[in-house]
Amino acid sequence: MTMATGVGSMPGEDDRDYAEAVRLSLGELPELPFVPEVPGRGPGAGMTGRALAVVVGIGVDLQPAGWRLTDASGVDHRRARSLLAQDLDQVEEQAQGYTGAFKTQVTGPWTLAATCEKPRGDKVLSDHGARRDLTQALAEGLLGHVADLKRRLPGVDRLIVQVDEPALPAVLAGSIPTASGFGRHRTVHPPEASAALEVVLGAIVEAGAEPWVHSCAPGVPWGLVAGAGARGLSVDHDVLVPQDLDALAQALDDGAVVALGVVPTTDSGAVPSETALTESVLRWLDMLGLDPAEVRERLVITPSCGLAGASPGWSRDALGLVATVAGNL
Repeated sequence: MTMATGVGSMPGEDDRDYAEAVRLSLGELPELPFVPEVPGRGPGAGMTGRALAVVVGIGVDLQPAGWRLTDASGVDHRRARSLLAQDLDQVEEQAQGYTGAFKTQVTGPWTLAATCEKPRGDKVLSDHGARRDLTQALAEGLLGHVADLKRRLPGVDRLIVQVDEPALPAVLAGSIPTASGFGRHRTVHPPEASAALEVVLGAIVEAGAEPWVHSCAPGVPWGLVAGAGARGLSVDHDVLVPQDLDALAQALDDGAVVALGVVPTTDSGAVPSETALTESVLRWLDMLGLDPAEVRERLVITPSCGLAGASPGWSRDALGLVATVAGNL
């Protein structure tokens, strides 16, 4: 059976919107619901703040330029942690009695290093030691985070942790701007990029969960990601290029999951029908040379990226559409 799920982010600005996002996740995606993110509620609910709420062993605070490592956690870091716990309370309450698979998300080490600053400014990405420490803090934090989710969701027999890495291609290409904006941080070479991913993905496995990696950016080295230990690759169909096909076909052949993002994140243009979307997935599988019947249990249908910028109506419709396409397959 082909499953459907969301990428992670949903629209909204307050706690009522978060409760509605949880309801939609559980109601529209009964085979693979996810822990929603509603970044419109502020920095502590955004991609970087959410991941920093998970890390342990390092202090963080919110500065005018963004999140920054500090000697001790500031009030904004504590608020981010409190908000995460509050959101998980909501998930736990609404998911009572749920059994099956469940997915959560966390920002990966390279995107975190590209969006968080060192104590004296500039990105963590610029310092080997700082990015190593941040990676380790994230890995250690995930051990406790996964344990907490398992306690809250006792009926879940397959917990997936999706590691979001939208900045990975830019990190590898050396195109992340410095604090001044006039320069670029040095390229991170593939072996080091893989090693940091291995630490985080390995911690997820150690905690008893299944590690996926998601990026809707073009130019992701999916072979490197799979080699680092990802058991699922979550991609945006629209940004894939021919050289991505071999890596994704190999992943499916090796028993990994491919989550294919095919439903638009907004309804600003002509919305494709469920039939057109289903046919596009079948054509994509044909390009890979794969029989849909043989890979359907390792294929997951998703929106092309997060839905934070969507209208509430379209976020609901998009989740319903991915479920319908998965059912058609």
